[in-house]
This record gives sequence, structure tokens and C-alpha cells, in this order.
Amino acid sequence: MFKVIVPVFTAAAVLVACSVADSGAGPTPIPGSFTYGGPARSKLTKSPPGSYVYNSFYNSSGQKVQETYILQPDRTLKLTRQEVVSDFVY
Repeated sequence: MFKVIVPVFTAAAVLVACSVADSGAGPTPIPGSFTYGGPARSKLTKSPPGSYVYNSFYNSSGQKVQETYILQPDRTLKLTRQEVVSDFVY
């Protein structure tokens, strides 16, 4: 009986750890993000839900940040990608 219970509990613990690790809410808005400090002030009314919206700005360290948002059915923007990129072309 003990040989069956230990593997079951071990597998359950691994699955719980995986689901907790994947439950992140995505990137965090920073100053310059459309959704920093709460939802975006304006709602996009002409774009269909599911549309991608792009934002590019420089953060407080002078690094270029590129973001991708997706327009939700309720017309709010959800930040899906945030990346610091090189501003130089080689």
C-alpha cells in the first residue's frame, strides 16, 4: 500500500508545482506601458477583438522596450509580450 501512495503524492506535488509556475499573469506594465497604473485611458472601438497593438518606448534606463498587447472582447488591452531590445543596428 505504501509503495502506491508515495508515487501518487509525488506526482500530485509535481503537477501542483507546474500549475503554480505557469499561472503567471504575464509581463508587468512599467512606466511607458499603455496599461501602467491601470487600464488604458481610451478604448479602441474600431479594431476587432483579438487585434494586436504594438508599443515602443524608452525606459528610465534609456533602453528601448517593445510591447505587444491583444485587444480583449471588452475592449481592454492585455499585455502579452514585453522585451528590451538593442537600439543599434550592426
